[in-house]
This record gives sequence, structure tokens and C-alpha cells, in this order.
Amino acid sequence: MSRQAKPVLVTTAHRGVFYGRLAPGQDENDRTLVLEGCRNVIYWSGTAGFLGLAARGPEDGSTIGATAERVHLHDITSVTDCSAEAADRFESWP
Repeated sequence: MSRQAKPVLVTTAHRGVFYGRLAPGQDENDRTLVLEGCRNVIYWSGTAGFLGLAARGPEDGSTIGATAERVHLHDITSVTDCSAEAADRFESWP
């Protein structure tokens, strides 16, 4: 995974919420995307909604899945840029 690739939070029509970095050559407008260093957001705590994940990253009490090297996600409904703080929290989450 390239630390230069853009960190994003992606939602799908299947109610999935995922964090990762866009693989090279990906177009955010596509309905299918490849994320590198992808993690599934199983549960997030806090009152800021899923966009709070993009702004601040997961908070205590959240459940974040293991990291997969590359994931193809289908039926994309949103792609949100993540802050550096959020990316650091996701990537260092146990």
C-alpha cells in the first residue's frame, strides 16, 4: 500500500462502510473501486455519523475489521476524502 495514495471512506449500496487508500488509476466516479489497505467499519461509536469517521477516524468503542491488502468494492454510493488524522487512526487501529 502506498502512503501517497489518497485515504478515503467508501460506502456501498449494501450498507458497507470501508476505509482504505484508492489504488492507482481509480476514478472516484466509478461504481466499482479497488482499495488498498482496506478495513471494514463494522461499528462506529460517537455522534458524528459516518462522516465523522472521515474527519476524525474511529473513536473508542468502535469495531474496525482486519486490514486486507486489496479489495474490490461494488455498488459504490459515496467516496469521502479522509483527513490525515482519520487515516492515522484507521491505520494504527488494533
